[in-house]
Amino acid sequence: MSNPPPEEHPYHPKDAVRGAAVAAAITGGSGLLAAAIKSAVAPQNIGAFGAFSRFGGTVALWGAVGGAYRFSELAAANLREKDDHYNSAIGGFIGGSVLGMPQRSMPRILGYGALFSVVLAVYEYTGASLKGSRRSQELDEFDRKEYLRMNRRRPLEETLAEVGEGRSIRPPGYEERRRERLKERYGFEVNTVSADPNAP
Repeated sequence: MSNPPPEEHPYHPKDAVRGAAVAAAITGGSGLLAAAIKSAVAPQNIGAFGAFSRFGGTVALWGAVGGAYRFSELAAANLREKDDHYNSAIGGFIGGSVLGMPQRSMPRILGYGALFSVVLAVYEYTGASLKGSRRSQELDEFDRKEYLRMNRRRPLEETLAEVGEGRSIRPPGYEERRRERLKERYGFEVNTVSADPNAP
């Protein structure tokens, strides 16, 4: 008998236009940085606005790639009503195709699209993180951290055996053991004074 299919969570639509605008602004800013670096290391002096006048195509291309990727990814997610790696594959193909368009070669357009599609789909499928596996969709961040704390919590006795008493670590019975150690070491008994006026 096969395993039951995983439980599906309700899909919440995302604003594709806003996401595309934000992505285009971020990647366009990165393109502007790349254009400024190209302008700065150019052999001839091309002026302060050389990043725009001579390398403006770089800025526009980077912005278009990011915007096309994000828009098509979110539009695919909204149409399919699923959040999975196929959306990244669709967005990656569109973004890669936009990157190949300045070469005006259909094999390059399809090749860049396929390359971006595969890389981004695999990245999303394997957890969309370079740090490790995908986190559980059922737990929010607070519950996940609480689970980890409870899962890795050590018993107090084990911690005391490793760290020892004193230095503001006072487990039950600490005062009696301290009194005995002082009597053994220095030969006199320490009587504690209680602040409670009704204490014996």
